Amino acid sequence: MPNAIGIIFANSGYAILQGLAEERPIAAVPFGGRYRILDFALSSMVNSGIRTIGLVTPHQYRPLLDHLGAGKDWFLDRKAGGLFILPGVMHSLAGNSHTFCIKDLQHNMEFLQKDSVENVVISCGDQIFNMNMMNALDVHEEKQADVTLIYKENDNIDDLTDEVFLELDESQRVSSIRDQKGLEWSESDRPHYVNMLIIRRPLLLDIVEKYSSFGCMSLINILTKNLDVLKIYGSATRSVIRTIRTINDYFDQSMELLDQEVRERLWLGADRIHTKIVDNPPTQYTSKAKVHNSLIASGCTIAGEVLNSIIFRGVILEKGCKIKNSIIMSKCHIHENAQMEYAILDKAVTVHEGNVLKGRSSNPLVVHKRTVI
Repeated sequence: MPNAIGIIFANSGYAILQGLAEERPIAAVPFGGRYRILDFALSSMVNSGIRTIGLVTPHQYRPLLDHLGAGKDWFLDRKAGGLFILPGVMHSLAGNSHTFCIKDLQHNMEFLQKDSVENVVISCGDQIFNMNMMNALDVHEEKQADVTLIYKENDNIDDLTDEVFLELDESQRVSSIRDQKGLEWSESDRPHYVNMLIIRRPLLLDIVEKYSSFGCMSLINILTKNLDVLKIYGSATRSVIRTIRTINDYFDQSMELLDQEVRERLWLGADRIHTKIVDNPPTQYTSKAKVHNSLIASGCTIAGEVLNSIIFRGVILEKGCKIKNSIIMSKCHIHENAQMEYAILDKAVTVHEGNVLKGRSSNPLVVHKRTVI
């Protein structure tokens, strides 16, 4: 078992995803038919042997609590350690785009102080990945690093906004940390930091004490200012890592799941992604059902046509309806002969007979929770 505790920032950044994250944080947005986005970071820490995890929450944290409960489905309902809910600073104080805000840590110093472990593994809650962090922890101990930044190489980044790039020497020590603003386009193939790091707990406590009066500073900015005095190393990962910032991110990363190779790397390896267990019967397919290249969760009734789509738990698709290149979240009811293409339906949406909903691949149509059409 690693000598580490974990912290997941479920309040990193801000976006409403055209309404999908208006009443819930991005970390609580449903994904992949049965998961929430947070499940990926939480499961990766648990699969790495971390049994004490703090979750920094935003102000709209109720959906997270509904999903997590006491952490039983992630093996975190424990007498020693377990899952801790940590209140974040008010969003108006933190700004609209912050990552690993020092003020959040200052508000939760007791969580850091009461444990005697040596290291803290920190991740954000808005990414899709499945990564065992033991390799990075081994690198951290081997190098006797103060901080280890986890990075990827040549990841075909389309949008460089908010990306942070690293320059490493031959020993993998970080010699430069640069964001997109200070980067030449020819340098964009450099290793980029993926918002996950390991830091010595005593060092983190010192940083919080020193910088908490400076407002909501980002931890990565503080590390950048102290490159000369801290031993900061990089550790590479080959995991699939996708960040959800916009509705196009959400749609594109969801559609990626229809690729068998992506599913295998995320779900079918030795380390599984855990989520809240729901006891549903198997999905029922009628004689009229036609399904091609789609993911369909349990508890559904399928009597229509589904193509290149993701259907969550408990969805009812009546005969004659056609679902193409769409995402239908749990408990939606699509009546006879309704059609949709490039649409995202939030939970419990009802679409009555004959309605046609159509977006575009570059701008999917989003229907809010419990809407009746």
